[in-house]
Amino acid sequence: MELPVINHEDYFAKIGDDHKFPINKFGELANYLLEKKIINQFHKPYPCSVKTLKGAHSQTYINNIINKSLDQNGVKKIGFPLVDSVVKRSLVATGGTVLASKLALEHRIACNTAGGSHHANFDGGAGYCVFNDVAVAANYLLNKGLVKKILIVDLDVHQGNGNSDIFGNNKNVFTFSMHSKSNYPAKKSKSDLDIELEDNTEDQKYIETLKDSIQLLNKQKFDFVFYIAGVDVHFNDRLGKLKLSDDGIKKREEIVIGNFFSKKIPICGVLGGGYNKNFDKLVELHSILHETCAKYI
Repeated sequence: MELPVINHEDYFAKIGDDHKFPINKFGELANYLLEKKIINQFHKPYPCSVKTLKGAHSQTYINNIINKSLDQNGVKKIGFPLVDSVVKRSLVATGGTVLASKLALEHRIACNTAGGSHHANFDGGAGYCVFNDVAVAANYLLNKGLVKKILIVDLDVHQGNGNSDIFGNNKNVFTFSMHSKSNYPAKKSKSDLDIELEDNTEDQKYIETLKDSIQLLNKQKFDFVFYIAGVDVHFNDRLGKLKLSDDGIKKREEIVIGNFFSKKIPICGVLGGGYNKNFDKLVELHSILHETCAKYI
């Protein structure tokens, strides 16, 4: 058996060749995983249904995305042009995380090759996030009665403010975000556990802080984990303010995935952010999540 990994050709959207979001990374990551024989095939998702999206987003916002009727301020806040391929990508990538969560329940571990759109909240998108795929998938699992208590581990360099907003009053979802203190969003939301890191934090301090946080989380009982494995913590990232090395990111993945897998808690890994100055390095860094997870199958 091999690691269940979700991918779809529609993860690519036409946002313009000069856009600073590296949209090509999704297709190239899929190619890389196959070339390196980390996996041999992908599971293909369906677009997320409106009914499932409504677990985390308002009907008005969903309609405004699907009908491309969102106002200019809303589109600007997201950062993507609201074109057909962006709408399609947002629905399919969210469906990908829902599928990955179901496969994680079945196989104990699964990954999407997109996802981690953690800035989108109930009424709108932001920061290259249209629909909050993890929030949608978490509510899907809860509403179906498949799990009772979910942990979201968010190690993107930016705070997962959309998740903390959506689940602020939900005792069935615990939000943990460890992020750059000075980075986007300027106004942070309140997660159940927030760890703020100073600029230029390197491997040793980061890993020590992460281990301490994991020990705190282990005192609670969860029956499902979503892991947002942003690699914008890397020292060469254009939008990050931390200084992790390649080895630091590898160590991070081993700590998170090893901890929850050893406790027999199903874990669903999603990409999160990554804006490395070197595109090939970016793809390689994102693949560490899948390569690490594959060791446990």
